[in-house]
Amino acid sequence: MISLADIKRAANLLHGSVMRTPLVYSHTFSEMTGMEVYLKLENLQLGGSFKVRGATFKIVTHLDEIKSRGVIAASVGNHAQGVALAAHAACVPATIIMPIWASIAKQQATRGYGAKLILAGDSLVESIAIGQRMASETQMTFIHPYDDEEVMVGQGTIGIEILEDLPDADYIFVPVGGGGLIGGIAMAAKSLRPAVHVIGVQSSACPSAREALQVGRPVELEAEERGVLADAIMVTRVGDASFPILQEAIDEIAVVDEDQIASAMLLLLERKRILAEGAGAVPLAALLSGSLGIPKGSKVVLVISGGNVDSLLLDRIIAAGLRKQGRLMRFSVCLEDVPGSLARLLDVLEKQQANVVHIHHVRNERDLPINFTKVNLELETRGFEHMNEIEEDLKKANYNFVIG
Repeated sequence: MISLADIKRAANLLHGSVMRTPLVYSHTFSEMTGMEVYLKLENLQLGGSFKVRGATFKIVTHLDEIKSRGVIAASVGNHAQGVALAAHAACVPATIIMPIWASIAKQQATRGYGAKLILAGDSLVESIAIGQRMASETQMTFIHPYDDEEVMVGQGTIGIEILEDLPDADYIFVPVGGGGLIGGIAMAAKSLRPAVHVIGVQSSACPSAREALQVGRPVELEAEERGVLADAIMVTRVGDASFPILQEAIDEIAVVDEDQIASAMLLLLERKRILAEGAGAVPLAALLSGSLGIPKGSKVVLVISGGNVDSLLLDRIIAAGLRKQGRLMRFSVCLEDVPGSLARLLDVLEKQQANVVHIHHVRNERDLPINFTKVNLELETRGFEHMNEIEEDLKKANYNFVIG
């Protein structure tokens, strides 16, 4: 099992090669929770996530033996970019295997760091198996995204930095996928401050670590990896190397759903101007859920593990977060297709000071009377109470509408 001495050695080796990310106090989230909340901003790290730490340590540690043959890795995105960036810095050839459905933005970013990219596998597990087979055939060094003690040691340098900046931290919330990040952080943090509580956070779409801890061994879950906000932690089986550390050093595993993740991403963006990917926002989602019984006044660190959000996905994430907070209202209404009908509807909305974001007319829908038009509206609202007030005014004005 990895040790604090290993992680301190990694910190020395990584000095100057990776960024020491800031630990930032959040007045907003502290006020919301009654705690002292700090954000460890790994979204500002080279490559946009913590992954470059473990990849760099792995490569630097074995540089002499891998420099000519190169490295190979498999990833949905963040680990790919971390390995590609670390390999480029060390002048080492890198090949990355990505599932065939990996986002174009992450493919391009990986290529941009100089790696050779191969799309293969219907899942991350399949891509990893393909990468491991290729590594054995070519004598390249395979860098596993989480099930590798040296990778975990590199990620553990985050724990040292947190405790150096906030020696009396009470809680550290960490995203959990395969367990490499939390394994390294927990070992460092618990060694430096045994009283600190380390809380893992998973998506309800794939709670593999929670299931493993409940049954006492890593288990394979069936989960859809694509199309979820926290795709970076959609790992269906925790690593064999990280599992013993999870058993020994993790105090609790929290689980959050898609709506909570979207809301947390929006809060980070609006209140702190921090762009966090879904996996990076799960610690905030868990803290704001209020389900963990954290005492008021506690010093809490949230590890914002990454910020690699696809541009085309961002508007949908924002919309989902706004709907969760009651700040985006959508409804359809049928209006008589005569001059003034729309103006009268907008007068009702204007009295409630609702901001019309989108409006769309549909005249050729089946079952729609020929002298009527269907109008779909999207409004910016102040919350659920405001939405209820708008609905009441629409009813009083005798509009037949459908919320959707």
